[in-house]
Amino acid sequence: MPRRTATMLASTLMLIALLCAGVLIPVPYAEMSPGPTVNTLGNHEGEPVLQITGHQTYKADGNLNMTTVRVTSADYRMNLVEAVYGWLDHDAKVIPHDTLYPNGTTEEQSTQQNAEEFSQSQESAKVAALKELGIPVKSWVIVSTVVKNSPAEGKLHAGDVIKAVDGTAVKQPSDVAKFVTKHKPGQNVVFTVVPAKEQAAAEKAHRTATKTQDVTLTTTTSDDSGAKRAIVGISAGTDHTFPFTIDIKLADVGGPSAGLMFALGIYDKLTPGSLTGGKFIAGTGTIDDNGTVGPIGGIEMKTVGARDQGAQYFLTPADNCAAAAQDTPSGLRLVKVKTIKDALDALKDIRSGNTAALPQCTTKG
Repeated sequence: MPRRTATMLASTLMLIALLCAGVLIPVPYAEMSPGPTVNTLGNHEGEPVLQITGHQTYKADGNLNMTTVRVTSADYRMNLVEAVYGWLDHDAKVIPHDTLYPNGTTEEQSTQQNAEEFSQSQESAKVAALKELGIPVKSWVIVSTVVKNSPAEGKLHAGDVIKAVDGTAVKQPSDVAKFVTKHKPGQNVVFTVVPAKEQAAAEKAHRTATKTQDVTLTTTTSDDSGAKRAIVGISAGTDHTFPFTIDIKLADVGGPSAGLMFALGIYDKLTPGSLTGGKFIAGTGTIDDNGTVGPIGGIEMKTVGARDQGAQYFLTPADNCAAAAQDTPSGLRLVKVKTIKDALDALKDIRSGNTAALPQCTTKG
């Protein structure tokens, strides 16, 4: 066999072997890429994303698109070829697997967490929008989860309304931990609660629940690192009663990052006129009950996804501005927001054409 032919054959076989090895060798990385965007003012899979009953609504135009990130699942292990391809793809990002899924998080755990965060973001979006409109919303602190084999198991239940701890009124979820940790592990703490069943019956009858009961729990020691503190094995959250029904119909989406865009969509539906002025506006950001906008992950992927769908402006959480501004897609203008009010003010400027006044994102924030 001629030397040249033998060399080419050996090189080809080596290349094939390397490719096979690359496909077979798993690497500890995950990939992020732009996911779908959905107009909160429009329809998704044949029905309106925002469905409001019991209150007058108004026609909305333009786009207020929430954005998403597509990620490889917790149980999937990329191979070397996929990782190299992802590193070379400008519109994708390859990161350590543990960054997305710390402490061995499984796909089931990740899905559950994302669903819970998505549900909470919807609630906070409703509260923030209605507060901005001056529409009263009733809120109270509840038991959101009970840890298995903890002092609270079988005594407190998810949905119980926490009225007081040791006789001191509870006004916000953080009060619960603050009052419990005043105790030493092994000491008793008394919760005054409205049982979940009583609360549900009261809401159904459109009355205020008044039947309370005292529950005494013996605190135990936290298993986290550092100073040991007293715990009872619950997490506290907030529940609300709205004066009318607001449903968000959007499946296969998780996480808290759509909160801002949901809140703006609800606000637009409940107010006359056009919030967008017919423009295509996308954005992202968590939101709390008070309308504060928080940072999210994967901002670079979301701006690319928004640009690809035709967005002209992107509402960007202030804490994400520096990262987003490092590689802004051509034709997309980043608008810095810290609160729902900031976003509404920015939309007003966009409608009026006064875009020079828009707060900008820079590489410094």
